[in-house]
Amino acid sequence: MAETQKKTGSGRKQQIGQVTSTAMSKTIVVEVKRQKAHPLYRRVISRTKKFYAHDEKQQAQVGDVVRIEETRPLSRLKRWRLVEVVRKATLAAQAAPEQV
Repeated sequence: MAETQKKTGSGRKQQIGQVTSTAMSKTIVVEVKRQKAHPLYRRVISRTKKFYAHDEKQQAQVGDVVRIEETRPLSRLKRWRLVEVVRKATLAAQAAPEQV
């Protein structure tokens, strides 16, 4: 995910990240990872940021890679909305642990 942020024709920013939580109703937590060079040492540094996004249809699951778009404030923390699910999570990661 080299290019995670871009602007659309409407001027709204878009990010691509991985869903880390779906515990809240109609809200997902998306973690966006980016890499940049350190300004002085030129070493590559990884940075992560969490975004709260509105998921009206509750279609995203934990582990999915999604595209989110900037929008008006929807709550105290929500400033983004889900645009599309880019890639679904693998079924092996979603399988519930078996009881012994």
